[in-house]
Amino acid sequence: MFKTLKEAFRIKDVRKKILITLFLLLVYRIGCWLPTPGIALGTYQDAVSSGGDFLSIISAVSGSALANGAILALGVVPYINASIIIQLLTVAIPSLGNLSKQGEEGKKKMALYTKITALILAIVQSVGIVIGFGTSSLATSLFFGSEVMTGILVVCILVAGAMFTVWLGDKITSLGIGNGLSLLIFVGLLSSAGQAIYSNIAGISANNLENIWILLIFLVALILIFGFIVLIDNTERRIPVQYAKQIKGRKMYGGQNTNIPIKINASGVMPIIFATAFISFPQLIMSIFWYSTAEGSAYMWYAENLGAGTWLYSVLIAVLILFFSYFYSQISFNPEDVSRQIQQNGGFIPGYRAGKPTADYLKKVSNRITLWGAIFLGAIALIPSIIFNLIGTTGSLVNAFSATGLLIVVSVALELNKQLEAQLLMRNYKGFLK
Repeated sequence: MFKTLKEAFRIKDVRKKILITLFLLLVYRIGCWLPTPGIALGTYQDAVSSGGDFLSIISAVSGSALANGAILALGVVPYINASIIIQLLTVAIPSLGNLSKQGEEGKKKMALYTKITALILAIVQSVGIVIGFGTSSLATSLFFGSEVMTGILVVCILVAGAMFTVWLGDKITSLGIGNGLSLLIFVGLLSSAGQAIYSNIAGISANNLENIWILLIFLVALILIFGFIVLIDNTERRIPVQYAKQIKGRKMYGGQNTNIPIKINASGVMPIIFATAFISFPQLIMSIFWYSTAEGSAYMWYAENLGAGTWLYSVLIAVLILFFSYFYSQISFNPEDVSRQIQQNGGFIPGYRAGKPTADYLKKVSNRITLWGAIFLGAIALIPSIIFNLIGTTGSLVNAFSATGLLIVVSVALELNKQLEAQLLMRNYKGFLK
């Protein structure tokens, strides 16, 4: 990784893209600390901190922007939820599914629908924050005590901040290196992790040396978990494919041996995001309409019985990860289409006839690999939190290094490294042609 970065900075075009990416990420981080006019920061922060693990995790993804009451408090959360909704609708609505297969034009329309859905969700979530946290979290002095006008101002700023975040992500994708929105999440998670580690180090004193050992054991466990994720993320099953020789005119084509790589974790972090969003959606609705930290309220009952860390939450999240792993596998890998493409190009899998037998074989292999991928994701979703709780780490460290966060950080880092290597390879080819 460091060698790739060193080589990238030697090439002017790649260095320019990296600097643009860093500048736009800096703009995003500044926006995560600029306070929203109209919010009484002290009361607002108390409301977020008392909102349980749900709001703490959202704040960790946004790089503490939610806890800071910043103009980019919503971050990429509305866009992530919108992407999940649109992907689910592509399966339920055939016309949307066909639109996603219509090349570049179809992708542009799908991106537009996702942004419109993100705008609607941003408005709903902003209104929910204003209503859920109550008028005490608003600085009504801006409009001479008018709660309505102050609330409207806060909603407009939060919605504008959410859409500005989406715009920043698009600009990073088009002008910089890597996927912009993924990098924004990546930077937010790293920022939250850094703050959590710093606060724990700052809390160590001469009279409380036990925290040093807890932090060291936590970091060792974290490195081992990162290594395990990288190992599984790079593991794949390669299915051999042979192409028959074909004579066209005076030339002979084909006769090559290749393979179809099927990764164990081909769906990446999406099943965990889908499962977490699905199980957290009722809590999100309650936080908008029935938010109350009083004992016996609907919000607190859900947080205590189905919130993160409860045994029922662990069981449901494991079942949902298994379901969404197979669901996402069917979207991303279609054995019938792959079999048809192999047959049209004169290829075959040794030991299987072209057509339906090949499709059945690919489907069987895909289902088996998806099962192991789902088991891996379920383990990553549950084991880190269990290990961290056994070690004795709680609160900000556990929220900053959640299962989703760990997978996103590793996946984005590996993808960014691949993007840089591709850019360097392309420049080397250009130099060779010259």
